[in-house]
Amino acid sequence: MKKLTLILSAFLGLGMNLTFAQAPKGNILIKNATVLTVTQGTQENADVLVQDGLIKQIGKNLNAPAGVETIDATGKFLMPGIIDAHSHVALDVVNEGTSPITSEVRMKDMVNPYEIGIYRALAGGVTVSHAMHGSANVIGGQNATLKHRWGSSNPADIIMQDAPRTIKFALGENPTRVHGRGNGIQPRTRMGVEAVIRNGFNEAIQYKKAWEAYNAGKAQKGNTLTPPAYNERLQTLVDILDGKIIVHCHSYRADEIYMMINVFRDFGIKKLVFQHTNEGFKVAPEIAEYTMGASVFADWWAYKMEVYYSTAFNAAILQKNGVITSINSDSAELIRHLYHEAAKTQRYGGLTDEEALAMITINPAKQLGLDSKIGSIEVGKQADLVIFDHHPLSVYAVPQMTFVDGVKYFDIQKDKDDQRQIVSATEMVEPVYLRNAEEDDHRCMQDLDAYYEAFQGAFMGHKH
Repeated sequence: MKKLTLILSAFLGLGMNLTFAQAPKGNILIKNATVLTVTQGTQENADVLVQDGLIKQIGKNLNAPAGVETIDATGKFLMPGIIDAHSHVALDVVNEGTSPITSEVRMKDMVNPYEIGIYRALAGGVTVSHAMHGSANVIGGQNATLKHRWGSSNPADIIMQDAPRTIKFALGENPTRVHGRGNGIQPRTRMGVEAVIRNGFNEAIQYKKAWEAYNAGKAQKGNTLTPPAYNERLQTLVDILDGKIIVHCHSYRADEIYMMINVFRDFGIKKLVFQHTNEGFKVAPEIAEYTMGASVFADWWAYKMEVYYSTAFNAAILQKNGVITSINSDSAELIRHLYHEAAKTQRYGGLTDEEALAMITINPAKQLGLDSKIGSIEVGKQADLVIFDHHPLSVYAVPQMTFVDGVKYFDIQKDKDDQRQIVSATEMVEPVYLRNAEEDDHRCMQDLDAYYEAFQGAFMGHKH
């Protein structure tokens, strides 16, 4: 009887796990839209059929199967859900600033599904965001890719479980300020940043060799080997070396970008995406040849010393040189306007509609290792879709409906009057700026105000 009870309990537990793991999947037929597929051109007056959360058919005069809702999108535009490759939505206190290397911490363990920013992102047509660790560390924590399934109380529901692993690295002033000037430890210079990365990888190689030696010898008769002590920090670095994790690296200056490329070439690491990349236009051919691309701001710079030399033509120059380029927000506010940010590449660079839209759809999908699943309207892909009243690159465009896996999570006609009044539990009603207001919205340094406050006092009190 006891054995039967255990078996039944095991099956019950399995069933409960499957229930929790199953995110909602929708069935919908969107008719008569101008369909912007991004990868396969534009289809006028076309229909898109979604079943079980996947795009099943794209064409004209499609009929809805029994029980499938039909939405008439005549005169409207349908595009893939927007993807933000650099975000901190649904996260608070994102900097584990206690060590130059903190690769053992994971953003997915602290995702907040109640964050109102998720809903606001949906209102801007954003269906997927890359929830990143901050930039206080040379090698920071592991990121999480989120699907904006607003309304769920289970963090697992908004984490994209089939997304590849990613991690945050940071170059330049942020880690040198926090650790060198703040704690008196390496790195204090840009050379020190490089040394931290190289030393970390070399230590990980020795750790890997120790485990390989143990595993090779433990099967031998009479062996008395003791396994090495497990180290999550080093194991994560080993996984980077083995190509199991995509590195997303905070960067600004061309010299440090080129340095990072050389470091990764030396260690045989190919999965590298640069973030911010303000001086990427100076080394665009190298970025195109050796990395998975660059995720940049449309026209955001001069908020600190290392970001003064930039150009609004950066994204277009990168794209014209063959770099997989995306436009990101790094802002709880700007995330709602990424389609406008993408349109700036037409004003500054003359990109085509397809090139501009790719920067907020298929290109960030490639950088996250998800282009086979999301980022374009193609049969077999996940049905993350947005309906606009005008072309999404128009200044007049406003998202009307947003779908994730075919489920409608935003409808402008059903938006509650009080929905806009909901605020983040940690959002300050009257912000106190300890630095430039523009940088305050630059959330890579979120929760490190104490450092700024200390430095500000020191600098203001300094006499020459």
